[in-house]
Amino acid sequence: MSIPTGHHFWKMSGSGNDFLFFDARSGPLSDISELAAIDRICARATGVGSDGVVFIQTDTQQDFRIRYFNRDGSLGELCGNASLCSTRLASELGIVGPGEFSFATDAGAISARFVDGEPQIDLQPPTVVTPDYTPIARADGERRLGFADTGVPHVVVLLDDTSDADVLGRGAFLRNHPSLTAGANANFVAQASDGSFTIRTFERGVEGETLACGTGAVAAAILLESWGLSGPESRLRTRSGKTLTVSLRHGDGAITPSLSGEARIVFTGQLAEI
Repeated sequence: MSIPTGHHFWKMSGSGNDFLFFDARSGPLSDISELAAIDRICARATGVGSDGVVFIQTDTQQDFRIRYFNRDGSLGELCGNASLCSTRLASELGIVGPGEFSFATDAGAISARFVDGEPQIDLQPPTVVTPDYTPIARADGERRLGFADTGVPHVVVLLDDTSDADVLGRGAFLRNHPSLTAGANANFVAQASDGSFTIRTFERGVEGETLACGTGAVAAAILLESWGLSGPESRLRTRSGKTLTVSLRHGDGAITPSLSGEARIVFTGQLAEI
């Protein structure tokens, strides 16, 4: 099934990570098992242009469900910035009321709320945290190299400066490393003079650098804390210049991450010919 023309969409941005949202709670988009048009819709020059597509669906246990698809049409189990944007849009559409609510993803349920007008979400605890991922040798200038699965897999590389990081070349190598059977996103982080961090990400499914990555920021914060470089709260400045804030709570041998950041509706529209 392709996405029919004439269907309404919302274009949203989460710290520069941009998405197209469709309300699939009923009607022709309620069954989205086949999505032949996603790569065409996401094309920057010939489509609407975005890093991915999100469908809001009904759910029997949570307030709603989201399904996230990467720009190349592959299913993404979780996207942090798309989840922040989902929090904003669900509130705008009246799907949820004030106060805390929850929604389902393919990586588990997410609790969400607004803090000082900004969306905040609680992710599931990471399934894997490896502060030193030895199957991949560090390149010159790489101080640490770790791995964390925050709903999706992430390699995190610590540098002195991210401004000249080889995000496309080294990022593609890390993303496709043979030791990572499902591939991984590749993140490059460095500490700034004010105690915050800069981060740049090569995203799996986009196959290039994006302006922000929420789950990448969470993975980076977890590893930065494990490396002794950050406390339970980290501020990470993305390629867009926007800041994502990650808070980590420890209990019962698990880490529960919270992610806060920008989520705004850029414009709305209807599909014509794709």
